[in-house]
Amino acid sequence: MYLKKIDGPRAVTLPDGSILSHADLPPAGLRRWVASRKAVVVHAVAHGLVTRDEVLARYDLSEEEFDAWCRGFQAHGLQALKVTALQKFRQ
Repeated sequence: MYLKKIDGPRAVTLPDGSILSHADLPPAGLRRWVASRKAVVVHAVAHGLVTRDEVLARYDLSEEEFDAWCRGFQAHGLQALKVTALQKFRQ
């Protein structure tokens, strides 16, 4: 089995006991974001699997957009990452 050399950890353990690896990250260049994919990316950065700069470059996100995801997720959880609830949690 061949393992590609990467910087940083290959997997991290989340507080709920689940394991998050690079294979769990959404594909690069993704255009359709759902709340669960946003949550995976926020968890990956928060727990040190990938850096914030890597995520911004890989997914072509602005700093403001990613920061809004992080703030919403920390304050209100997965529900705040849904587009339909955007106005409700921005108050």
